[in-house]
Amino acid sequence: MFSFFRKKPPAPPHPSETAAPAAVAALTNHPAPPAAAPAPERKGWLDKLKTGLRKTGSSIATVFTGTQIDDVLYEELETALLMADTGVKATEHLLADLKRRVKESKTTDPAAVKNLLAEAITDLLAPLQKPLVIGEHKPTVIMVAGVNGAGKTTSIGKLTRHLANDGATVLLAAADTFRAAAREQLAVWATRAEASPDLAGNTVEIITQEGGDPAAVSFDAVSAGKARGKDVVLVDTAGRLPTQLHLMEELKKIKRVVQKADASGPHEVLLVIDGNTGQNALTQVKAFDEALGLTGLIITKLDGTAKGGVICAIAREKPVPIYFIGVGEKLEDLETFDAKEFAQALLN
Repeated sequence: MFSFFRKKPPAPPHPSETAAPAAVAALTNHPAPPAAAPAPERKGWLDKLKTGLRKTGSSIATVFTGTQIDDVLYEELETALLMADTGVKATEHLLADLKRRVKESKTTDPAAVKNLLAEAITDLLAPLQKPLVIGEHKPTVIMVAGVNGAGKTTSIGKLTRHLANDGATVLLAAADTFRAAAREQLAVWATRAEASPDLAGNTVEIITQEGGDPAAVSFDAVSAGKARGKDVVLVDTAGRLPTQLHLMEELKKIKRVVQKADASGPHEVLLVIDGNTGQNALTQVKAFDEALGLTGLIITKLDGTAKGGVICAIAREKPVPIYFIGVGEKLEDLETFDAKEFAQALLN
C-alpha cells in the first residue's frame, strides 16, 4: 500500500535508549526505499489513469506515426497539446524544450520523439510533486475548498480513509452547512472509511451543526481536535464559484476563524478541481490561491472525458503542488501525484 502522506520523522532516540520493537518502529513511517516496480495496488490504479486519459494519449500518439521530424510534426503536436487543454504558455514551453532535446540527442526517428516529450512533460510537472506532511502540528488542520460538483466532499472521504488507514486519528468538520445533504454525504464517506478492513477499528468523528455558521463549525472542530488529541482535522467548506465574491469572503472568514482556534493553522489549504473543466481549472486555481493562499491541489475525475493537459498549464502558470489525483468513485481511487507516471499516462 502506498502511503498518501509523509509523517514528520521523529527525533532520533538517545544513544542510551534501548532499541524500539519492530512493531513500534514501523509506526514512525520513515520513507521506504524506492521500489523496483509499482505494487499491484498502484499498478491497478495506474491502469485506470491510463484508461481515463486514453483519448488524449491517442490524439498525441498519432502525431509521431510519420516518417520524419519536420515543421509539420511540430505543428500537429502543437494542435494536439492545445486540444488536450495544455494551454498556450505550457504548449510553447514544451515545444521549445522538445526541439532542444531532439537537437541535443540528434534524434531522427519520430517515434523516439514521443519519449523525449514524456521527459519534457515530466520535468515540467516535477515541481508539483510534493507529499502531504502530517505530524509537524497536532492536529494538522486541513481546509478543503472547491466549486460545487468538483468532488470535494468525496475526495475528503477518500483522504480520510487513507489517513486513518495509516494510523492517523481524523476529525471532520462539516462546514458545508447550507448545501442539502452535505452533512449526510460526509457522514456516509466517514462510515465507508471506518468500514475499510485496513482500519482495524479506527473511528472517524464529525463535528456538525444543522444550518449553523460554517466558520463556527470550523472553530468548534479545530478546538475539539486539539482537546481530543486528534492527528488531523479536515474542514469541508461549502462549494462556490470564484466569481461569487460574497461566498469567497466567507471562505476567508473560515480561515481567519480557524487561525483563532489554532494560531498556526490552517496548515494546509487544498483546492479540489474537476479534471474535466479544462482551462477553467487554471482560472479556479488562480482565484482561490489569491483568496486563500493554496498549499496543494486534488485533481479529480481523470477517469472519464478529462483531457489531462491542464495540469501542464497549472505547472507553467500557477505551480501549486498537486498532492493527489483521482480516477474513480471508490475509496482507493485517489492516489499521490507522480510526475513521471502522469506524463506516461498522458501519452499512453
